[in-house]
Amino acid sequence: MLARRPRDPLQALRRRGQELKLQVDSLVTESQLTGALEPSKRREIYQRCIQLKQAVDENKNTLQKLNKADEAAPVGNYEQRKEEEHSLLEKLACQLQELAVSISRKDALKVEAHSDKEEDDTTEDDEEETGGEEEESEGDGEGKQEQASPKQAETETVTYIALGDFAAQQTGDLTFKPYNKEDKLESSEGSEEGGEEDGEEDGEEDVEVVDETADGAQVKQRTDSHWSAVRKAISEQINTVDVLATMGAIPAGFRPSTLSQLLDEGNQFRASYFLQPELTTSQLAFRDLTWDAKAGTIMSRPSRVSLILTLWSCKMIPLPGTSIQVLSRHIRLCLFDGSKVLSNIHTVRAVWQPKKPKTWTFSPQVTGILPCLLDGDCFIRSNSSTPDLGILFELGISYIRNSTGERGELSCGWVFLKLFDASGVPIPAKTYELFLNGGTPYEKGVEVDPSVSRRAQGSVFRQMISVRRQPQLLVKLRSLNRRSRAMLSLLPETLVGSMCSAHLLIFYRQILGDVLLRDRTNLQSADLISHPVLATFPLLLEQPDVMDALRSSWSEKESTLKRAEKRDKELLKAEFLLVYHDCVLPLLHSTLLPPFRWAEEETEAARWKAIADFLKQSRENEGSLKALLSPDGVHKPFDLSEQTFDFLGEIRKNSG
Repeated sequence: MLARRPRDPLQALRRRGQELKLQVDSLVTESQLTGALEPSKRREIYQRCIQLKQAVDENKNTLQKLNKADEAAPVGNYEQRKEEEHSLLEKLACQLQELAVSISRKDALKVEAHSDKEEDDTTEDDEEETGGEEEESEGDGEGKQEQASPKQAETETVTYIALGDFAAQQTGDLTFKPYNKEDKLESSEGSEEGGEEDGEEDGEEDVEVVDETADGAQVKQRTDSHWSAVRKAISEQINTVDVLATMGAIPAGFRPSTLSQLLDEGNQFRASYFLQPELTTSQLAFRDLTWDAKAGTIMSRPSRVSLILTLWSCKMIPLPGTSIQVLSRHIRLCLFDGSKVLSNIHTVRAVWQPKKPKTWTFSPQVTGILPCLLDGDCFIRSNSSTPDLGILFELGISYIRNSTGERGELSCGWVFLKLFDASGVPIPAKTYELFLNGGTPYEKGVEVDPSVSRRAQGSVFRQMISVRRQPQLLVKLRSLNRRSRAMLSLLPETLVGSMCSAHLLIFYRQILGDVLLRDRTNLQSADLISHPVLATFPLLLEQPDVMDALRSSWSEKESTLKRAEKRDKELLKAEFLLVYHDCVLPLLHSTLLPPFRWAEEETEAARWKAIADFLKQSRENEGSLKALLSPDGVHKPFDLSEQTFDFLGEIRKNSG
């Protein structure tokens, strides 16, 4: 016989909440004597903490799913009562968390002190014993009982499973993370204790949209080969990150950057790769580059997702400590399905001011001389049919350690914005306020800064204030007008990039269509093609300052054209080719331009100066020919790759 549902479910939950409160209060009172209790008694209290925490979480889950319609009779102030009950359960969960941490910390410190004494030499043993006795005298005398016999201490060593991560807050605290049998990065989803700490068991609170919550796809485990390589690379950096976290140099939720590791793997996640045409499954024709004979240019290709995303700002981003120097603050974003990256990884650098140290801002629209690296307006295109398609954002910093000179990149939080709801309907174009997660995109239930949530106790008002202190990202999705839609449809079906350089990418695609589809005498031929622009343009996507030089030079040239000339597509392409030859090619092969290096201030400044000087001379001399022929201009030795386009070597194989 099925159990009958209670007539007043909210009242039943409130009664259960009061019962749990009495049990927690009793346990807290009993635990106040843990310093004088036997280890077996402490273990018993610890286990009761875990059991009570599970009961509190179950009550909280049931409460979250409860609706006013479930009540048999009308209930006054229903939402207020429900909120009060939720606050009570949160408070009980925090009490149990702190109690478990307190017990396990004391035992861990004893075990650590004991092992240190065995490993050190005789002189160091004496010093450790003196210090150990002083520390343990502060712990209500329990150290004297446990150090009476080393053998007894060994037999009483106990392994505890943590309810959640804990970062040391003061002298004597021990930093620890939840216990996982498998690899830390791959098995974090299965760690129920860590994942349920903040009541996010359903995995549906990844994204908050103003007053709503956009459903996010559950993060899945990665099994493909490139993730294995990334996992290995991140694992090698974990020790460094753990050291920085223990020192207090970074918050506990920071991790080595996942998307940065993917970029370092090769070119398969770079825009230069996705800009190339893709072959059909038979590899006998181009799948996404076709000729429109009527229009005399490449055919436009609509895609499932085609929109503009504006990055506004990041708020309440924790500051790293003074032991590391931040070289760059930025966001990396890509299309994601909860399991794998489905596009290139696009990077936008943030603007940071010491007056507002926890706020990052972005340029909503880049014009003039502003670098495209700062462009907060991004186009998003994807033709993926996966129902879990969305945008993965990862906030990152490039840093250098002051003591060692070691460089690295850390993730300061991430969030996944799913682009379709459960019915397959696109989410609305509006502003979204997204709360950031800590850890990596393949970890669950990790906070960027756990200390913020630990302070979220007490009244509802205090908790509301705490929510506003959570790290968050503000973005806006914009639908396309007719002109923008027509323009972006000339780009590849899958690509993420800056709006300020989109018109330059379209020129490249149109020239690509002319060379590969219109002008090739034999479409079956796979010979090398002599075309410097096609051979070198993809390099600009990895050297944004040279792209800025092209954008600036083309803007100047375009301003001199008449209105009728701007409507002539063939004339525009011819002028673009001249500007490219006059501006980009000399820069790419000049010895005065240092190799591009990410987040190196001196190198970036030297490149900007070399580019600015070159553009100034070209402007004064009405072209770059004089600079090219000058004995002062030294260029790299000629290489055939500068001139030849090997489209079979550059094109993408069909992925579906």
